Amino acid sequence: MNITDFDKEVYQVVREIPKGYVTTYGEIARLIGYPQLSRRVGQALSHAPSSLNLPCHRVVNCQGRLVPGWEQQKILLEQEGVVFKRNGCVNMKNSSWNLSIVEI
Repeated sequence: MNITDFDKEVYQVVREIPKGYVTTYGEIARLIGYPQLSRRVGQALSHAPSSLNLPCHRVVNCQGRLVPGWEQQKILLEQEGVVFKRNGCVNMKNSSWNLSIVEI
């Protein structure tokens, strides 16, 4: 698969997400200058080469929902201390990463 410049920008942001925090597809899209392309961010992450060792598990949707069918995502986040609500979503109030401090 061809890695585009868009993909590279997404990967650069994801590399910066610290342990114990999450961000959203939409926040990544906004940060790299494409606020309407949050789904494209998800596609870039789903096709990321495993050799990049990206912490893709730290990216959730805007409501804190996890990737459907990826049970290991919750396990990885819990191991890092990410806080979850009763409904299984990430507590975004406690676990959101402030992307405004990132320089790409």
